[in-house]
Amino acid sequence: MDAGIRGDRSIGPDSVDLLVSTLVAEAAAMRLGGTVAARGNGGVVMRWCSRCSKVQFSGCGCFLCAIKEPDARLRRASLAAFFRELPYCEDDDAAAGGDGGQSCGEVVSAVWRAAMAAPDDPELPSLGAIRCMSLLLARALADVEWRRRGQNVYVPYYAAHVIGSYTIRSAAHAELAVAAGALRTLLSFLGGAMTWVEQRAAARALGHLASYDATFPAVARYAAEAVPLAVRAASTCVGDVYANFVALAPSKRPKYQRDLLTRGLDGSSGADGEDRKAEEWASQLQCWSLYFLSCLASRDVSSNATICQDPVFLRELCQMWGGLANGNSPAGVGLIRLLCRSAAGRGAIAACRDALSGLCDLARSSDDWQYMAIDCLLLLLDDRDTWHATADATAAGLVDLAELRHLGPRRRLGNAITAALLIDDDDLVHGRELGMEAKEAIANLRELQVERKGRDDAMSRDELLKRRILAREKKRQGNDMFWHGEVEKAIDLYTEALELCPLSRRRERLVLHSNRAQCRLAWRDADAAVSDATRALSLARSAANAHARSLWRRAQAYDMKGMARESLLDCLAFAGAWLNRKDGTPAAARGGNPKLPYCVARMISKQMSLTGLFSAVATNGSHKVDRDDHMPHYGGDDGGGNSDEEDDDVDRDESEEEFAEKELKLCRSGKGLPIITGEAWRRLARRKKKTSEMLSHDHPSSIH
Repeated sequence: MDAGIRGDRSIGPDSVDLLVSTLVAEAAAMRLGGTVAARGNGGVVMRWCSRCSKVQFSGCGCFLCAIKEPDARLRRASLAAFFRELPYCEDDDAAAGGDGGQSCGEVVSAVWRAAMAAPDDPELPSLGAIRCMSLLLARALADVEWRRRGQNVYVPYYAAHVIGSYTIRSAAHAELAVAAGALRTLLSFLGGAMTWVEQRAAARALGHLASYDATFPAVARYAAEAVPLAVRAASTCVGDVYANFVALAPSKRPKYQRDLLTRGLDGSSGADGEDRKAEEWASQLQCWSLYFLSCLASRDVSSNATICQDPVFLRELCQMWGGLANGNSPAGVGLIRLLCRSAAGRGAIAACRDALSGLCDLARSSDDWQYMAIDCLLLLLDDRDTWHATADATAAGLVDLAELRHLGPRRRLGNAITAALLIDDDDLVHGRELGMEAKEAIANLRELQVERKGRDDAMSRDELLKRRILAREKKRQGNDMFWHGEVEKAIDLYTEALELCPLSRRRERLVLHSNRAQCRLAWRDADAAVSDATRALSLARSAANAHARSLWRRAQAYDMKGMARESLLDCLAFAGAWLNRKDGTPAAARGGNPKLPYCVARMISKQMSLTGLFSAVATNGSHKVDRDDHMPHYGGDDGGGNSDEEDDDVDRDESEEEFAEKELKLCRSGKGLPIITGEAWRRLARRKKKTSEMLSHDHPSSIH
């Protein structure tokens, strides 16, 4: 319909009333008739705003209407005006222009949704959105009374996230943020100017700003201040979130934080849902703080010395990981690898024995970032100044990886480890004596990789075949001794078999190491069990960490040692093996119902509770595991069967071959793992009780 209203330069009071009545009537007709807008001859744009439920004209003050305006010229003009005026609004419900507008919090939330949906869209940043958010952050810091008014308490969180979202992939947007002065205010929030919620958003934005060549110089000017703030945030964030949110009763938690945490969640989740989300956010805050430090360390070598000043931070760095919720972040080990690329960083890491031990533990795990830990140790061993300290602390563990062929894209890692440990340089070790454990480990490595390999190369084929047959006989005798409860004799026989078996027979040596690891478990020698299981996993032909039985045995050994994280990762790797066993296809695709063994499901549940981000804080950092709480040794068949001789005849162990044709797909999250419930649990419990009566708990029933 034509809503033409002729403009009149001299309109009296009666004419004004008539004009308003006409506009309202025509707007009602537009609403009933479905018409969106009409333009009069005088250029007045008239619209029924479904958001406001009012008649609105151009520049009506409704932000949601302005952002959805189909006319690009009008939309850009309206949005530019919004972003110019928003930082200076006084009344919360008049932030966007009077009775028809939204609160400042609602407007910033809408901008955040737009930024999350389309971070590469240049329209809003070019109209002043990033500058507006920077000014709002500065005002939130300076004007506490305004910040506490209405919904303005949400503004700093959303404003910081808008900057973080728009700068995630765009260097141009990052330059706009720096030009708008966002760095100064973001650093204040990172330092704890408000709460951990805003600190998390600020850490994310700062990491993005520090990742671009164009904006890094501006960030580097604040490095002396930024590094201590980020170190403190990464070190204390878990305790802060627990003390200031999780440990509080739901009624005492800040309402706006609860609203932010439960956005998009089912309202029935309650306090448990808030706790899970708070744990995820605390992990993200830690990972984003470490990423910010990593950007500084990689681009400004001088900042490495500042990062390494705190020995407590270095000691804790290896324990900082993304967990199951943020598995894509290398977290602490990623920063350590960057530090190891500078002399100052290598010196500080080598001087921290706890950091070296943490790297060695990570290198002997199923973690996705295992290769990074090995890279760090190789960098430290390649430095003459740090070789001695590194070898003394890690040689006993690193020798277990000396036969590792490849790990992801890295090839011949075992050869690199062997070369780094067996360096023949009198000047390097002169006057500095290694500890007995490290010295013995290096001597054994030299005997295995140099002397014995030379002897094997000099042997004839017939002699090698004879030694192989003798090794198989020793293995058979070891199996018999184990089943008769003579665990110590079984260990000796497996050791003799390993000395006889040619080095080229990797598959047979894998089985011997794995069987000996099982004996070590029965003997309650957790360290030796971890060593043997790791050697078995390094010998796997298809991929590293691809032997299911050895994964389960090492998981049990780590559980004995109280290393819940390493045990959990091995359990999840075993779960991936179990659910994709034999032919590489999931059990569901084969028509079966995929279920994990009872003991594996129980172990995963136990270790997930122990590796929770807040578990150490809640128990003051002490995890006391009673003997009765250790998992029973799993004695079920994992796909390889119990027919030792048949397996040996074809040189095939199905628990390894299940991954032969493709990369090993591991379960890195507890989500989606099958849970055995109801009657299945009771049936398994009865079976477990019956089995325990027939077989001692300390004598597992899984030998190749």
